[in-house]
Amino acid sequence: MPYLGNEETVKELRRALSNPNIQCDQLRYRNTVLRVIRSMSQGVDVSGLFSEMVKACATVDIVQKKLVYVFLCSYAAVNPELSLLVINTLRKDCQDPNPMVRSLALRNMTNLRLPSLVEYVEQPLTAGLRDRAACVRRVAVLGWAKLHHLQPDSEIDAVVVNELYSLLRDPDPVVMVNCLRALEEILKEEGGVAINKPITHHLLNRLKECDLWGQCEVLRFLQRYRPKSEDELFDILSLLDASLVSPHPPVMAATLSLFLSLCSGVPSVSLAALERVRGPLLAACGSGSREMKFAALCHIQLLLRSIPGLLGAHYKRFFCGYAEPAYIKQRKMQVLVELVNDDNVGMLLDELKGYCTDVNPDTAQTAISAIAVVQTMRDLIWVCPQCSDTVCSSLEGCEETLQDSQGRQALLWLLGVYGERISSAPYTLEGFIDEVKSEISPGVKMELLTAAVRLFLCRPAETQDMLGRLLHYCIEEEADMCVRDQALLYYRLLLCGLDQTRRVLQARRSDPSLGVFIGRPAEPVGQWARSFNTLEPLKDGAVETEPASRGSPEHKKTSTPANTSLCVFFLQGCEGAREEEDCVWVEECIECPTVPHCSPQSLQAAMQLVNIQALAFTPPQALPWRVYLYTHARRGTARRSLVLGELLYTGAACRLGDGRAEDEQTEATAAGRAEGEDGERRGIKVTLRLQPRDETCLRGFLSVLTTVLNTLTEHSD
Repeated sequence: MPYLGNEETVKELRRALSNPNIQCDQLRYRNTVLRVIRSMSQGVDVSGLFSEMVKACATVDIVQKKLVYVFLCSYAAVNPELSLLVINTLRKDCQDPNPMVRSLALRNMTNLRLPSLVEYVEQPLTAGLRDRAACVRRVAVLGWAKLHHLQPDSEIDAVVVNELYSLLRDPDPVVMVNCLRALEEILKEEGGVAINKPITHHLLNRLKECDLWGQCEVLRFLQRYRPKSEDELFDILSLLDASLVSPHPPVMAATLSLFLSLCSGVPSVSLAALERVRGPLLAACGSGSREMKFAALCHIQLLLRSIPGLLGAHYKRFFCGYAEPAYIKQRKMQVLVELVNDDNVGMLLDELKGYCTDVNPDTAQTAISAIAVVQTMRDLIWVCPQCSDTVCSSLEGCEETLQDSQGRQALLWLLGVYGERISSAPYTLEGFIDEVKSEISPGVKMELLTAAVRLFLCRPAETQDMLGRLLHYCIEEEADMCVRDQALLYYRLLLCGLDQTRRVLQARRSDPSLGVFIGRPAEPVGQWARSFNTLEPLKDGAVETEPASRGSPEHKKTSTPANTSLCVFFLQGCEGAREEEDCVWVEECIECPTVPHCSPQSLQAAMQLVNIQALAFTPPQALPWRVYLYTHARRGTARRSLVLGELLYTGAACRLGDGRAEDEQTEATAAGRAEGEDGERRGIKVTLRLQPRDETCLRGFLSVLTTVLNTLTEHSD
């Protein structure tokens, strides 16, 4: 905002600009104009000097012209009528024998940005496209783009568009690149500049003549072209080969992005291209620019999704430097986790342990999460139960070294599930219970409740007193409602008897037929190729701070869009599936109208206790209220069964269809349900689908689900 109260300064400058003695002295006149620009930059409102500055532009001094043009372009919108006075001078300068003066006049003629002056600008711009000086043609090409931006509703003459297309073959590479940019802006509504085979090969042959950013622009535009044959494809790739290993990271990234776009149907060529950019990417990681280094690390993570071992031999290049900022250290640690193998695991663990004491708490937490020994034990024992004895014997005393909430949750899960095999489990658990008031993580408290109840079922004498203290604190004193709700759920579950509690909490823990997953499977390049050389890797990578393999099935968070689509497809999109021989459906109405008012966290926690995974929720209080869920079931040595379900509450009576198991109706599973006429029952409509067919298993699952919903209803009451 201009400073007020500077009238004297403006008056003094006006007198100086109007002084004939100063106007006759070129140096003094230039210094006076410079004083005007300096005052303008300091916030002084010098718009009243517009007329004097228009007169000052009629000079042969190029430096003074530049200064005056800066002033005129800044205040043209404030004085549109007076701006007409400068047009004649600018048009005259467009005829000057000096190409620098001609280009300067053209540039500032378009920088005035006044719609009323468009008719005066078109003719000089058209002449500028044919100027003998390359610097004038560069300005004229971009001037047409500015003119279109000034009046987007007006159409540029087709003659001008054809002239711009012809200038793609201009001997000056900057003019060529500027034509691409201008045509892209002018033809935006028509899809941008058209790239055909002759233009493609012309641009490729002249790629080396362009500067760094010109090459990036050309490579970006070439992604629109699709070769007509395999021979043409490989001809193009041969021309791009040198740019693929360019020492300049922007050119290398743009070339690789073009490679991946052209070779989307030839995965072997895409993988070979990823192998070739290993050297330039490693060089970019050692760049002196922090921004360049961070961008290179983010894109390396993309490449490792398709070739996990691409940089395994160069893991030392990702060790953190002392003076590096925290965001680079954290990204390097994420890359190091992806590069772990049998040969370097010892050295990487030693390196990560050193980062655990970093002065930055976020960096230290990232290092702890990268190591995650206890979490790894939990994951291993979930998918590979035969390792449980070895894992249990390694847990003695590890609670003293845990520093993060996720590690404590993993240890508590192991103590609860395998507490009968760990001699010190009650004493370790008692230490957590004694410190529960100082625990700040609700997740740790909820896991502690589950572990205490599970351990009570197998070692009641040692656990009864501490469980009572824990339940009393969580119900009477705990402020977090999710923790309090879970404590009440367990309390009411225990009131139902130990057999019922054991049935809920000691269900099947894992599938012994599952193997151990080592690392992350390679992804097709096409899954991430579109995001390469964009800002997306920088944005997405910051969200995920742990490897994708972390987390056991009991601790997974639900993702709404994809999982909802999957369940809707099975439950609603396949109505004909009810007639399949290897599939059984059931519909039931359960009277528990208060459940839709429960928080998603409470409902999800209750479901997870019986190994039911909630895929997606609608918000509480919303109508219709829906929950999609799934689980796996096994009976004896039979193959695994998939159960998909939907809970639906509309606020009105639910009408049951005829989708029952065979011809028999499922027995009522909740007492006190009100049944009306025409098969209507008030409550939540439960729709279940099990494949392969197993009616007994489906009825058992429905019974467990009904118990959970009724328990939640009693708690709400």
